[in-house]
Amino acid sequence: MQGEWQQDSIPGQKQLVTYSLYHLKFSCDSFFMAINSYSKVNNGPDTCMNSGHWAEYAKGTYDQRHDTLHLKGQFCNADMTIKDDKGCFRSGDYEEFFKVAKKTDSLVQFASTSNVIPVNAHLVKRTSCHPKPI
Repeated sequence: MQGEWQQDSIPGQKQLVTYSLYHLKFSCDSFFMAINSYSKVNNGPDTCMNSGHWAEYAKGTYDQRHDTLHLKGQFCNADMTIKDDKGCFRSGDYEEFFKVAKKTDSLVQFASTSNVIPVNAHLVKRTSCHPKPI
């Protein structure tokens, strides 16, 4: 899992009213995720919705056992600072479970337990874990 993974598109995205694309970074036991969302309907203030495109971020730790990936952390800003709960969209705790299926050496499918659309992500940059002493 070490490295950066990018989802560029999803099947039929032009027909969907709302969808999200993911960028995930895994380093040792930590993750950082950018969720870029797109919507044809405006369900909130345009200062948040930005004409149908917005980004959310989460960081935390991850654990993988067999084919299950557990992400646990908090929503944050793009610079990884903790997000203020008075801002746009989600804040506070982030927790998600994914079933992971390795398609090729550089293509992985993350199937969320709370979303019907799987995340097919390709490897952008491979990294290795270099633990720092405590």
